[in-house]
Order: sequence, then C-alpha cells, then structure tokens
Amino acid sequence: MHSKLPLYIDGEFTPSQSTRSIPVKNPATQLVLTDAPCATRDEVEHAIASAQNAFQSWKETPSPERARLMLRYQQLLKDHHDELAEILSQETGKIFADAKGDVWRGIEVVEQACNISSLMMGETAENVARDIDTYSYVQPLGVCAGVTPFNFPAMIPLWMFPLAIACGNTFILKPSEQDPMTPMRLAELFHEAGFPKGLLQVIHGDKEQVDQIINHPDVKAISFVGSAHVGQHIYRTGTHNLKRVQCMTGAKNHMVIMPDANKSQVINNIVGASVGAAGQRCMAISVAVFVGESKNWIPEIKDAIAKAKPGLWNDEDAGFGPVISPQAKSRILSLIEQGKQEGAHCELDGSSFTLPEYPDGNWVGPTLFSGVTPDMTLYKEEIFGPVLLTMESESLEQAVELINNNAYGNGTSIFTESGSAARYFQHNIEVGQVGINVPIPVPLPFFSFTGWKNSFYGDHHAYGKQGVRFYTETKTVTARWFDEETLHAPNMTITLK
Repeated sequence: MHSKLPLYIDGEFTPSQSTRSIPVKNPATQLVLTDAPCATRDEVEHAIASAQNAFQSWKETPSPERARLMLRYQQLLKDHHDELAEILSQETGKIFADAKGDVWRGIEVVEQACNISSLMMGETAENVARDIDTYSYVQPLGVCAGVTPFNFPAMIPLWMFPLAIACGNTFILKPSEQDPMTPMRLAELFHEAGFPKGLLQVIHGDKEQVDQIINHPDVKAISFVGSAHVGQHIYRTGTHNLKRVQCMTGAKNHMVIMPDANKSQVINNIVGASVGAAGQRCMAISVAVFVGESKNWIPEIKDAIAKAKPGLWNDEDAGFGPVISPQAKSRILSLIEQGKQEGAHCELDGSSFTLPEYPDGNWVGPTLFSGVTPDMTLYKEEIFGPVLLTMESESLEQAVELINNNAYGNGTSIFTESGSAARYFQHNIEVGQVGINVPIPVPLPFFSFTGWKNSFYGDHHAYGKQGVRFYTETKTVTARWFDEETLHAPNMTITLK
C-alpha cells in the first residue's frame, strides 16, 4: 500500500481530511508512487490564515536575519542535491543528469535570494527642494501564492517561494499534482532550515484548490508557470480580483541556423535542445529554421537525433525519459499524425517507440519533420514532446519575420559566426530571451526570465531584480524637518517650497 502525501500547513506536516486524492505515477512504469490529497476548503483557508498571521511578524524580521536562514536553506539543498534529483527522476521520468540540472538551477535562485538585503535597498535624494529630502523603501506585500508545473518540480518552485519569503512575504505553494513529491521534499528541507512556522504552506490539489487560492482576498500576488490555457484563466481571474499576477505560459521556440555556423556545434546543440527532457521544457527548441545552404545539414541532424533514445532515469545510455502521462503521450501522437495528414514530411517517426521491458511507459521516440509551413497545426501549437520541426528560409530577414509572426515569444537562438548577423537578430527579434550560439538561453538568476507575447502575462518577470519588484511594493517618503522658523504664509500650490 502506497502512502499519501501530507499537507504542509502552519509549520506542520499533517494528513489531509480530504476523501479525494490524485495518484502520482512513475511515467516509465505506471506504478503509483504516492497519492496527492486534494485539500479541503477548510484546509486551504487554514493555510492562508496561517500565512497571513505569520506575515505580521516575518515582515518585521530584519533582512539580514531572513538572509541567514536562506543561506542555511541553500546549504541543505546542496547537501541533498542528488537525493532530490533521484526523487525528481522517479516521478517525472527525467534522466538523472537532467534531474540534477533541474535541482541546481533552482539552488542558484536560492543563492540569489540570500542577497536580499542588497536587492531590497531603496533610493534617496537630498534637497529635492529647499530642506526637503526624498527616499524610497521597498516593503513586502503579504501572502503570495505560486502554482507550478510538472516539468520542473524543483527549479520552478525555487524560482518563487525563496525569493518571495526572503522579501518578507509568506507563501502558499500549489505544486503540480503530477509530481508533488519533489516540492514536498523542498518543504521538508525548508522546515529543517529553521524558518518560523507559517512562512511556507504546501497545498495539493487541482483546479478547485487553485481557484480558491487565487480568489482569496488575503492572497496579494500570484505566480504561475504552465500551459497557456491555464495561465490565461489565472491571469484573468487574478487581475479581475485586483491582484498582482505573473504568468509564464506557452512557447514555440525557434533556432536559426546560418550557413556560416559551426556545423558540429549546431548538431550537438540542437539534439539536446529539441528532444532533451522529452521536449518537455518551455524553452525547448521545437523549430529549426535553416537559412540558405545550411538546409543541407538536415540529414546529419536527423541521424544525430535518431541516436537519442528514450530510457529509464538511471540508464546512462538514455538520451531522455518518458513523457509525463498517457494523456500527454496521446496528445503528442495526435499532433504527429495531424502533421502527416497536413502534408509535413515525417523524416523520423518516434510514434511507435517502446521499451519491451517497460511496455506501459509513456514512451515517444525522437521525431523530425521537414516541409513544415506556418499554417500547420503542428507549427501553431506547442507540442511539448520530443518533436523537432524543420523549416527553410532564404535569408536571415525572412527567418526573423517568420519568428516575429509567431504568437509566442519565450525563447529563440541563432547559430552563426557573424557578429553582424547576431547583432541584427538580437535587435530585431520580438522574443524575450535570445541565445547567440546558446540553444536554450534561460538566464541565470541575477537576470530575470523574460518571455514576451503570449508566453507571458503580467508586468514583472520571474526572479532576478524583476522578481524582487514583483514580490515587493515601493513606499516613497518626502520629508522636511523644520527649524525654529516657520513658513510666513500657506503654500497654495503643489510646488515644494
């Protein structure tokens, strides 16, 4: 009999009273690892009330003290790095090397949160008018919430709650119901670090619990990463309730390959960027645009991608693991079939791939299409699987136009040896994150994750300086201290005198 995950409310790991739960399955075997309870309305209310109460004292805690606790937390994360990665691999199917990367990129954000005292410094100006000074403070908001996706169960929660809490807020985390074991282990280590109770709450569930959280009047800000459909719902609901909201959603990321690029570098980079993690990355390269003669490299890229075979998390020869669920697999296979029906040429078909010893796994083999056009469903929709589309362009300008016409603007990259081509690309492309000879340009945490267009809804992006701005409010003070003399007459204007 498998166990049921607890909730983390008011500093305690407690069993849920809910009669409804969601099985968490190993995507390679379909074996149930645990059950995630769908928290009751009273449990969600209790979590938010606890967070609101904890905020009253936490906001008064000096930032160096908050930073010291965060330093302890990041050390615990490092000490348990491989253990976290193994849990992550079991419930997502990611190969171990990729799982370790997931954990580490989250740790990097926690390291940045340890610098919170500097990040929350305000501004000051003396003598803005005679004997008048102006200065600004940065203060926390209150209770914040995060809804996180299945594909990065360590990194993306660590994008959110450490920074929010370091800023002086408290946090409600609703992790993906498909792989909540990793976030729960993150919460256990947070507890072990010695943070006061109530700062972090972990609630399990689905849409019902999310809606309760995002509609609650005590929740001041909402962070979300996931599908465009859900992101639009959360953004509309949250902003309708006059909350601060940031939603990182869908993507269709293009890589432009110029004829002068280093061919071997292109081939090596495009394999991992397209089918790594079974293509289940919001920054995965799903479209390769070959400019001019670089199209002649497509057969070699096909051969290289074909060698990236799916396998178990601990198989050192595996290129990537299964997709997350049978439903995800079914959707991917449907899009592959639709691509064939719409006239795209399937150069490499992974639809029928399976591992004989694990026939129930959600396996999809590496897949490559050529002859793709912008009107095809395969191109217009985010596939979120190990499928690479290839397109051809006569010029860099034409490639840029193609990408700019796409509804999404999460990430893009160009491979070239030309500085002028790279400069033209980075200046003219309408995409938030640009790589130059870097296939997946996810910024390190002292910058921010900056998707554009339908890849992002909100005003402040995740982590980095923008993350701090999102989780704080600015208070500006204009001050004068009178000496013995007073004004001789009332000031009837808005001019400072």
